[in-house]
Amino acid sequence: MITLVIFTILCTNLIINYFPATGVSTITAGDQLNQLVSPGRNFTLGFFTVPDTNNTYLGIWYTNDDQYRKVWVANPSIPITSSSSVLMIDPDTLKLIIATELGTTLVNISNNESVRGTNLTATLEDTGNLQLKNETDKRILWQSFDYPTNVLLADMKLGSDLRTGQSWNLTSWMSDEMPDLGAFTLSWEPDIDGEKSPRLMIRRRGQPYWTSGDLNNQTFEFMGVNNPFSQYQYNLSYVYNNEERYFSFRGINGVQPMWILTPRGQIVDGDSSLIWTPDFCYGYDSGNGCVADSDLPRCRSEDDKFSLLNGDFSPGTTSSSFDDNSDLIISDCMVRCWNDCGCLGYTTSSNGTGCVIWTGTKSSNNFSINPQGNSVTKYVLISPNPSKGNAKSWIWAPIVAVIFVVFFCVGLLWYLKKRKVRREEEERQKRDDEYFVELMASGSFKDATNLESNGRKGSDLMVFSFGSIVAATADFASENKLGEGGFGPVYKGTLRDEREIAIKRLSRTSGQGLVEFKNELILIAKLQHTNLVRVLGCCIHGEEKMLIYEYMPNKSLDFFIFDETRKALLDWPKRWNIIEGIAQGLLYLHKYSRMRVIHRDLKASNVLLDESMNPKISDFGMARIFKQNETEAMTKRVVGTYGYMSPEYAMEGTFSVKSDVFSFGVLTFEIVSGRRNTSFYHNDKTINLIGYAWELWQQGDAPEFEDPTLADTCVVDQLLRTIHVALLCVQENAVDRPVMSDVISMLINDTMLLPTPKRPAFFIGTSVSKSTSAKEKSDDRSINNMTITEMEAR
Repeated sequence: MITLVIFTILCTNLIINYFPATGVSTITAGDQLNQLVSPGRNFTLGFFTVPDTNNTYLGIWYTNDDQYRKVWVANPSIPITSSSSVLMIDPDTLKLIIATELGTTLVNISNNESVRGTNLTATLEDTGNLQLKNETDKRILWQSFDYPTNVLLADMKLGSDLRTGQSWNLTSWMSDEMPDLGAFTLSWEPDIDGEKSPRLMIRRRGQPYWTSGDLNNQTFEFMGVNNPFSQYQYNLSYVYNNEERYFSFRGINGVQPMWILTPRGQIVDGDSSLIWTPDFCYGYDSGNGCVADSDLPRCRSEDDKFSLLNGDFSPGTTSSSFDDNSDLIISDCMVRCWNDCGCLGYTTSSNGTGCVIWTGTKSSNNFSINPQGNSVTKYVLISPNPSKGNAKSWIWAPIVAVIFVVFFCVGLLWYLKKRKVRREEEERQKRDDEYFVELMASGSFKDATNLESNGRKGSDLMVFSFGSIVAATADFASENKLGEGGFGPVYKGTLRDEREIAIKRLSRTSGQGLVEFKNELILIAKLQHTNLVRVLGCCIHGEEKMLIYEYMPNKSLDFFIFDETRKALLDWPKRWNIIEGIAQGLLYLHKYSRMRVIHRDLKASNVLLDESMNPKISDFGMARIFKQNETEAMTKRVVGTYGYMSPEYAMEGTFSVKSDVFSFGVLTFEIVSGRRNTSFYHNDKTINLIGYAWELWQQGDAPEFEDPTLADTCVVDQLLRTIHVALLCVQENAVDRPVMSDVISMLINDTMLLPTPKRPAFFIGTSVSKSTSAKEKSDDRSINNMTITEMEAR
């Protein structure tokens, strides 16, 4: 047989409660774990210790429940006397074993001899169900849902299996802290006197205590579930056939859906804000579902109620007695006080057992509330009817009313705040889910386990965990910051396997946004070329959106060509190689990739350089995909960088492959001259770089356009041909510009005759500002001269 074994090692309740749950959801033979976490991190299974005792238990709880309420406890009547535990699978017997220093406690799971030697695993599911499985034939040999404790979770069964005799009932805890079996049970009892009557039943010490009434139209007769004013709504259902008869529910809009049977015999929802059963059934009529013996003692009234208050009885007029019988729990104290005409209030000892009873005459029922809450909380008998003996009980009415109003207002404010936070979280999660659904549809992602991803699976790109990015960048340390663009800051990172990456972090104030983020990921997943930068994947965590690139040690092209010192490192062969590489990358985008792509934002800062100074085009956030039979398109939202946009795109919103050709021509001029197109002045005229190149060409002085730092490295004929080709690329009319395949042919074929360029598109003087909209002037600029421009087409 095969066994699930729980041994004791260093793992205390403090560690479980104050450190976030991490780990795996499944254990196999050879594993030794002190906790399991379900795949979606919904639930955690581990060990917890009851305060003020040496008792430790194995339990399951919602991972993000700040109250750490247990939804299931293994063997609540058999605590572990050791301080910690570990999970493992033993191949000898099919039993749950708790091994301690004092001995071993065995709990049978299955006696099925046929499973001996099989491949056994134990998995904590996202439903909160712990399942022991035979992986060979996928049989479930045992599951915690078949042995519920005091909590009913979504899709758990409450009822019975007529084939096996299995029953599913809830049993309350002994107290709020002690998981040992309490006085109340909750069961599904679909037959009353031989007739079908689907209802819940609470029993106290085996005797009927309360019933829900029949389930009809998604609610019970005496249970306020699915109240239209509640934030929690449930889908209630039951099965009634010859094999199974059970009740179950699912949460519709509730967070952490669960129904809890309390030690006082109440059913509360997962937020503990809705109580669906009476606080105390004795003395009530049957209008609220109470079926307990309602014969009133002669001294009690149906108006008498117990109220939970913090304070003290007057010692001179009352006396207290303590019964330390460990079999007495809170409900027993409640019944004892109710049946004793001299009882004024009660509570239990600190461990939840035994009874402390205060007695006296009703006229001496002087109770002082402690506003600081420093006294022991007590259940005080409130008797509003003076004729029943308490002449001063009227004093309690305004006190209780004030307390109720205060608690109601505080509760309402807390509820509204929590609902707002929950809605914001749901909206954020919905946005993230929508992105991932669309991204995954491209079949482009894979789990990057070796890169510490906790990700979603696909094929090419990776989803990195936020923790791995924080570790790689030393929590986004300033010394790892490479620069900042319109998208946001860019950081260098080093993964655990020593690989270097670049992280582009979307800024909340960025002009670019989630559309560009999504566009770049979907697009780059389908593009592979030596002159295109490689995007490794992304990281989405709350409001954080990041793109992860291969690291380019030589940064971007503008880092060199626009710096008076560093530009000297780029001699003519290197610059010509960069020009050709950019052209090859554009040719791939326009013609040879799986889709026709228009980059729309080609500029020096978007060309990265690897360790050999080879160029790689980056930043596809503005890119657009063309259908094979499409040649041009129009947009009302013109985006890009001023100085690189073609005239038809900037002024009319029309773009095509010829738009990228124009940008390539401008970029070529910048590489050859070492000057920016948008910040060039000559002879006190506001002429741009294109205009300057055209004037020199017209005068026959084109060699003067050369960057002086090139010195003797320049090949003059190659320089003149490059300037000539660049002039052809920046022609006013798109039809006069060559396509990228012709551009490459003209650059590398020295014998090819080149057409004579016409006057290029450029602006002189005030025409620049006249042609630019007011919105464009106010657009954000980054430190690398990146601009996001929006103009209305005309």
